Amino acid sequence: QVHLVESGGGLVQAGGSLRLSCTASGRTSSTNTMGWFRQAPGKEREFVAAIRWSGSRSDYTDSVKGRFTISREDAKNTVTLQMISLKLEDTAVYYCAADFQIGRIIRTPAGYQYWGQGTQVTVSS
Repeated sequence: QVHLVESGGGLVQAGGSLRLSCTASGRTSSTNTMGWFRQAPGKEREFVAAIRWSGSRSDYTDSVKGRFTISREDAKNTVTLQMISLKLEDTAVYYCAADFQIGRIIRTPAGYQYWGQGTQVTVSS
């Protein structure tokens, strides 16, 4: 079993920055990929970014490329999402997710077996 805990959400003005963190505990030795998804009210959960736990391959949805950076700290079993130049449309609940089965970056929620509880990011004008 794996437990994911997100932190770092909050309220920020458009153009501002936030840093989200996700710490994994439990049976983390077999982690393949960790990712971030987000879900705005009335919308489906969408892929934001993901990073492979071995090597450095990462992937981003087009709308956040150049603004968001995903990274990991192996020793702390932590993945972070640095967000800059935030826009109103970035407002959502952000979820951390982990894959232990598939072994490659998947952009759909079905590709991840473990999820955090979510952290709210609100961007105001």
